[in-house]
Amino acid sequence: MSVSRLDSALLARAPSRSESRPAPLSDAGAAGTLWQRFDRWISQPRSTRQVIVWLSLYLGLTANWPLLNDLARLGGAPSTYMPTIAALGMLTFCGTVAMLSLTAWSRWMKPLWLLVVVIAAVAQHYMLQYRVVMDPSMIANAFQTDPNEARDLLSGRMALNVLVVVLPAAWAIWRVRIVPMGLLSHVWRNALLLVLAAVVAVVTAVAMNRQLAPLMRNNVHLRYMMNPIASLYSAGAVVLKPMFKRSSKLIPITAGTALGASYAAQKRPPLFVVVVGETARSDHFGLNGYARDTTPELAKRNVLSYREVRSCGTNTLASVPCMFSPLSKSGYESRKDEYENLMDVLQASGLAVFWLDNQAGCKGVCARISNASAFDGLDSATKKALCDGEECLDNVMLKGLDERIAALPAERRAKGVVLVMHQMGSHGPAYYKRSAPELKRFTPECKTNALAECAHAELMNVYDNSIAQTDHFLGQTIDWLQTQSKQYDTALLYMSDHGESLGEYGLFLHGVPYSFAPDAQKHVPMVTWFGDGMSERRKLSRTCMEAGLDAPLTHDNLYHTVLGLMDVTTPTYKPALDALASCRGKA
Repeated sequence: MSVSRLDSALLARAPSRSESRPAPLSDAGAAGTLWQRFDRWISQPRSTRQVIVWLSLYLGLTANWPLLNDLARLGGAPSTYMPTIAALGMLTFCGTVAMLSLTAWSRWMKPLWLLVVVIAAVAQHYMLQYRVVMDPSMIANAFQTDPNEARDLLSGRMALNVLVVVLPAAWAIWRVRIVPMGLLSHVWRNALLLVLAAVVAVVTAVAMNRQLAPLMRNNVHLRYMMNPIASLYSAGAVVLKPMFKRSSKLIPITAGTALGASYAAQKRPPLFVVVVGETARSDHFGLNGYARDTTPELAKRNVLSYREVRSCGTNTLASVPCMFSPLSKSGYESRKDEYENLMDVLQASGLAVFWLDNQAGCKGVCARISNASAFDGLDSATKKALCDGEECLDNVMLKGLDERIAALPAERRAKGVVLVMHQMGSHGPAYYKRSAPELKRFTPECKTNALAECAHAELMNVYDNSIAQTDHFLGQTIDWLQTQSKQYDTALLYMSDHGESLGEYGLFLHGVPYSFAPDAQKHVPMVTWFGDGMSERRKLSRTCMEAGLDAPLTHDNLYHTVLGLMDVTTPTYKPALDALASCRGKA
């Protein structure tokens, strides 16, 4: 960039005679003398714009290996992908320069520059390690991560990868001397740098349009791998966008909600458990034809497993609120205001409603109903048996469950109870923490959160053990429901929030933008179980339900299926989206 030459006239100084004639280098002192010369060069007085240009070049070369790797993978022969790499490299460099030109004011910007380097290094680590991209939904998910989940993502490899990028930049930023300059001089020079970067970027984009346009259109994820631009843009979108967004209001949907005719002469109130699964893949459930028997407990309990269910999103923050929304996926994603959800409707009907969480919160779904963390109120023996710090196996949600339900208002319990259990499930990358030792039937396991370092067989083993733990938990939940059958008509519905990538296409974990996410992150299990009382109460035909196990379903069906099964009438209920509507009244 010519801005370096623009500022150089202001920074020139006459070298002293001693500086112009360095002493001869001896073999022993050559390395030390070279280092001293390099240190002197680094510590020369620089303008803020020179620092920005060099820092942008440094980040372009050291923090964009995921982008370069993906371009090489997509491009074929070097003669094909090298021009594209050069073009996107130039765009990334210009974008970083333009962005950092807004910070080119004084030496007090050094901490901010270092923070940008740290963000770029951390983002690169996770892009390399798990093949995620730094789009706004991924950043929003990161902001929602609780300390336990964050701890699972830390590792020695992460520290090494981050320090390799950060330490040289930190040393250079600390050593460089920034030349003071007047405000007006800063303003016009920074503006010139910004315009110059934009012009070079536009020229590059136009010159390479024939190659870049189809590449970026068919591989949208690449724009979220330009580091640190993507990370900072996405973080800014998550943090700043709500500040400029008009205040959204809560749209009520509970008007006209009532309990149906089945409640008038009921012998027992219903008790319906909805289990929100976490990171479970449908194709790893033995019930759905997986080669391994990962679901032996469910297979013994006469459950129904739906095999063609797709999620609303590829991360918890997107999926869980969408699952409980009346708007469907498209309506939920295009909404301008917040709406009440399934839990509000059930509560408005007069039922006792409770949300029990073994995850990082309900993402706003349980904001207006009774809710609790499964970890709260546990005795020390239970914590020792089922928990690691504040992170527990899902079976902990069954502890003290009778007392939790008894604490709900008696007049509501007399009508019926809906209990939602939000699992830890198969949350990665520390899959080895998601199953009890006695359930680790598939060995050896991957026992690190650096998944790419594990053999594929070990990764499959540890993930399948987490599915076996979910199977065990659901089996125990059904057993608990059967103990309640004298006082309640019982039923269970399990549905996972999203799936997971386990190394396919080089991807790990989840959170890839939905439009190009692999099916493994969207194809989720759904399991139902009905006690005799509920089957009789709603006249459910098992033959009819078995005939529909391969019907295409989505998270859109959850809202209407739960309302239909609980016989709650409300204007937002749509029979066409009720997965069980055609099978009720036929038994």
